[in-house]
Amino acid sequence: MPPFVKRRPPAAPGSIPAVLGMFTGEVRFYREIAPLLGVRVPACYTAEDTAEGTLLVLEDLSAWTPGADPARAARVLSGMHHRWSGAGPVRWPWLRPIGAAIDLVEELYARTWPHLVQRGDLPRPVAAFSEALVGRVTDAERAILDAGPLTIIHGDAQARNMRTGPAGEVALLDWEDVSAAPGLLDLAWLLTSSTDPGRWDEVIDAYGPAHGLHHVLPAVIVQGLLSMTGEPPGSPEARAWTARLDEACSRLR
Repeated sequence: MPPFVKRRPPAAPGSIPAVLGMFTGEVRFYREIAPLLGVRVPACYTAEDTAEGTLLVLEDLSAWTPGADPARAARVLSGMHHRWSGAGPVRWPWLRPIGAAIDLVEELYARTWPHLVQRGDLPRPVAAFSEALVGRVTDAERAILDAGPLTIIHGDAQARNMRTGPAGEVALLDWEDVSAAPGLLDLAWLLTSSTDPGRWDEVIDAYGPAHGLHHVLPAVIVQGLLSMTGEPPGSPEARAWTARLDEACSRLR
């Protein structure tokens, strides 16, 4: 099977990808971290960062089953987080810190919220909690620091960035958001982006101790609300988002 080729032109100056260094960060991930990570990722054959943009030539895992069982994915994430707790951010100090580009996210959320509230499909508790986040996205981001020690996180640990092999092995794809943060941030996003509310307790148990989950959920709810804006109101995808966001808010009551 031919390899998967991922090309990115230089990010637009001042954009979130540029400020976060998303494209160059993924190249550095495959060059420096992937060989040591201890988690299945696509094999990397080429990783280049030039004035023309970035180039990755990767193992093509498209024949694997899209997604992953969330409990199995939680165990994979937990193992990675524990392995690199306290050590990963020291070894790779270039990893994105908590709060990077938060001013841009704050502005984006303030612009997006009026459109979200007009949709009319947010459950009342979600709408109330989300409105209270306007102007407080930075506070929600800072609260992540109280969720536990820093480790390497994937940063976008949702089902669409996972594949399951024939023997059940879970691979993590798309490392543009690799960061230094408490591991519970990955767990919270796996839950909010991809896990049916009826399975949340099972997935949390599979991950392990998650006492600081409430510290990361507000920031993840912001991320979830921004993500659902592209789903038409009333669509199956929008209904799934609102159910998961409702569960996230219920965990904070």
